[in-house]
Amino acid sequence: RPTTLSGLCDLLCDRNDNTGETNAALLMKARAASVCTAHERTHAGPYTDACPRCKVASPLSPRRNLGKSGLRVSCLGLGTWVTFGSQISDEMAENLMTLAYENGVNLFDTAEVYASGRAEITLGNIIKKKGWRRSSFVITTKIYWGGQAETERGLSRKHIIEGLRGSLSRLQLDYVDIVFANRNDVNSPMEEIVRAMTFVINQGMAMYWGTSRWSAMEIMEAYSVARQFNLIPPVCEQAEYHYFQRDKVEVQLPELYHKIGVGAMTWSPLACGLITGKYSDGVPECSRAAMKGYQWLRERVNSEEGRRQLAKIKELHLLADRLGCTAAQLAIAWCLRSEGVSSVLLGVSNTDQLLENLGILSQMNPQTVTEMDAVLGNKPHSKKESRA
Repeated sequence: RPTTLSGLCDLLCDRNDNTGETNAALLMKARAASVCTAHERTHAGPYTDACPRCKVASPLSPRRNLGKSGLRVSCLGLGTWVTFGSQISDEMAENLMTLAYENGVNLFDTAEVYASGRAEITLGNIIKKKGWRRSSFVITTKIYWGGQAETERGLSRKHIIEGLRGSLSRLQLDYVDIVFANRNDVNSPMEEIVRAMTFVINQGMAMYWGTSRWSAMEIMEAYSVARQFNLIPPVCEQAEYHYFQRDKVEVQLPELYHKIGVGAMTWSPLACGLITGKYSDGVPECSRAAMKGYQWLRERVNSEEGRRQLAKIKELHLLADRLGCTAAQLAIAWCLRSEGVSSVLLGVSNTDQLLENLGILSQMNPQTVTEMDAVLGNKPHSKKESRA
């Protein structure tokens, strides 16, 4: 039996063909059997919160600072877009959250718009049922699309405050750790947005605020307004980031990170499943692209550009085979190599997918990155590189 977390990780990497057990069941058994050898003089038994010196965070999910703030988040977070309250059952959602939390993930992301609020309800019910210490995990939600009325959407002071109150009610929480503006609102003055975010933080409804899908110029404007009026600036930008969406995270956000301390929390590391290779031979019936409302994804897969991307993905699958990992693990490790990326949000619909994604490569060496860039052929160049 494994006596260290490293041994546990090795065990999880083995395929359980002989027992026929799911990886999730194997994980739970392994954790129950593992002994805290570092502190076995204090207690002999499984890793537990009861031992103040016992490190329960898995090495698969080390902590990083959120931007240049003091908030420590797991480098992998669990997202709820499409899945919670929609694609998967509440039971599966609980299994995923439990598995993630037990494996060192402390970051859970949602939004008021996900499944029309049902994702927040599901997340809140699970948190209440599990009884985890509130101080041991980070909850983030996003505000913009709250309802059909004009006053129920956007980033007016009214909707930021009322929208966050609604989210807290559905989550059954007193506060969220981070509230994100789920896009910029051209109809709301930047000063109003920053003042409203500062207000909800001062009222104890949130600890930090961030942006999602904002341009670098918009983020810098928010920072400037905050500094001008002694308000609270954003600490993080949520951005799409994968093999085929690179410029913002690799060129724009590192500059913001160094200048004003804004970090990056990225989503869609597998490009909605494209990178896994599931669409190489068309659109499977049970895939996301086959779901109602995802015609845009079907069109993307079947487009000429989509076919070119799938050809590149096949080459990267061969590289993953050489490295002894899956295509998904390679893609997630590639995302985490980028400067300023605090956490990568995972979107999974079953426990096997989650375990696979948690088993990322420990390191991404420069030679591998160079080889991947040669295949992708889309490495963005910073202003400094362009001038050179």
